[in-house]
Amino acid sequence: MSERLAARLPRWSIDIKGAGPLYNRLRLALEEAILSGKLKEGDVLYPERDLAEHVRVSRVTVRKAIDHLVQDGFLVRRRGSGTFVARSAARADQPPLRANSLTSDISWRGSDTEVECIERSTSHPAPEEMMTLGLSSDSRVVRITRLRSSAGQPLAIERTCISSEFLPDARTVTSSIYHTLANANFRPVRAIQRTFAFNIEDPDATTLGVTIGAAGLLTKRVAYLASGRAIEFTRSLSRGDAEGFVSELTFLEN
Repeated sequence: MSERLAARLPRWSIDIKGAGPLYNRLRLALEEAILSGKLKEGDVLYPERDLAEHVRVSRVTVRKAIDHLVQDGFLVRRRGSGTFVARSAARADQPPLRANSLTSDISWRGSDTEVECIERSTSHPAPEEMMTLGLSSDSRVVRITRLRSSAGQPLAIERTCISSEFLPDARTVTSSIYHTLANANFRPVRAIQRTFAFNIEDPDATTLGVTIGAAGLLTKRVAYLASGRAIEFTRSLSRGDAEGFVSELTFLEN
């Protein structure tokens, strides 16, 4: 079993001394095996015990890496059957590794949008934020809530969470969050974004000007540093009654 694992996780012995927590380095090694085709759609993942023995970490570390891959859509758990490579994993995109700055924009029916910061705060992370960003319960995070509008019509509410380790003061963000991080030498190089159907409830329904329970889209985006550390977690809630909108992610090189 260890020889088969070594063939599918060839970089682990090289990367084990790299930066970042162990679970995240294992997550990246498994993600690379999936994206490269070494682990294919429908393949069953090796048991946690075998993975733990191969990479010489605890099963808790392995489970945490798998939890993140399930959350990112690379793996899927099937009760009573095991953990499998997800169908969507084969279509996952990898931006160029040389990219060092990420900007985002969104347009409504092709027109320009306005962005208004409606809330800034600093507090302890919520459970989902802890898991996504790899934080402890006593960490501190900065939260920035922005409202995107077009022609006076609310489009989306964006809630961004960043560890205060990278962004100590939310007031330093005056325009683009990514530009602010880049200026502090914390440049995201890649992001994973997932979108779900969602029913909008108050107070978001009131803010977006829709009825309670109206259909919307919930997008969750996680941006990563070159080390593999998750640096930003953004949840965007968009109203679903538009003729259409376009979301663009652009990775800028030096």
